[in-house]
Amino acid sequence: MGTGARGTLKGAVATAVLGAGLAIFSAAPTWAQDLMGQPTPGGIGLQPAASPLKHDAHFFHDVILLPIITLITLLVLGLLVWIVIRYNKRSNPTPARWSHNTTIEIIWTVAPVVILLFISLFSFRLLFAYHDMPEPDVTVKVTGNQWNWAYEYPDQSVSEYISNMLPEDEARARGVPYRLAADEPMVVPVGKTVRLLITAADVIHSVGLPAFGLKTDAIPGKVNETWFKAERTGVFYGQCSELCGVDHAFMPIQINVVTQAEFERWVASKGGSMTPPAVAAAGGTAAQAQAGTTGAPVVGQATTGPEAGGTSIPTAQTATTPTAPAAAAQPAPAAAPAAQ
Repeated sequence: MGTGARGTLKGAVATAVLGAGLAIFSAAPTWAQDLMGQPTPGGIGLQPAASPLKHDAHFFHDVILLPIITLITLLVLGLLVWIVIRYNKRSNPTPARWSHNTTIEIIWTVAPVVILLFISLFSFRLLFAYHDMPEPDVTVKVTGNQWNWAYEYPDQSVSEYISNMLPEDEARARGVPYRLAADEPMVVPVGKTVRLLITAADVIHSVGLPAFGLKTDAIPGKVNETWFKAERTGVFYGQCSELCGVDHAFMPIQINVVTQAEFERWVASKGGSMTPPAVAAAGGTAAQAQAGTTGAPVVGQATTGPEAGGTSIPTAQTATTPTAPAAAAQPAPAAAPAAQ
């Protein structure tokens, strides 16, 4: 084969390789189009963030950890290649007889400590953000069972309800991801601080919500607390992230983030109320006390009636004195005249 033919062949091979590479990149749109709130087929990165905590986690991973890990990996690889080339038997037939180098040992002891201290500054900042919960707007009690989740809204008087995984045929019919969609999702309002009180009824489970950056264990006899604030409406999926038994893979978590008006309608459909029970009870007691219909005596207030013989009886006294017989309630007869 002539020189010109070989050059033409090399050019064709290079063009084919370049074209194949471009085809691979163009055929993988998922790299640039990650799905929100659920796993992306073929994805290699973290799920897109939908809460402030997950944005902080992305920054910690992408800006702090990943560059440091990459630099350390390249440094170690470079040292290995350098040692293999420079100190092999052919290049260095006479080996050195020393075995220690104080300077090098100090460097490889101090350098990792400095790197870890640098990482800890951002790590503790992120940890404090997870524990520094703002004033919650909605509280949801989450209970892990074998093998489903139970949700309860104590402030809205929404009783506990069970959330199970949708059967495969129903999930396909609805066009939702199988093993992630649930029949009774958790519903929360967008832009509100949601506090999760997480526990378990039997064994250890774990609430994993990748889009919100959460993974909190559900432990029997203990209540763990975490929080999130959804930045957008939509449907977000998670799963139990702790091996909890034979049906561990069938415990999905579905969270529907809706507007405030839609959340209020959902609460009403569940028989709840947007007025917290304590506030409602306090308001009812105050209204009853103002109207005098509580039935409870008020100190200093007098009551009259035929059963009291037409005389005023202090309420405080009636509250502490047993009910007297009817005869005792009659006016006392006049005193007998003095003996002559």
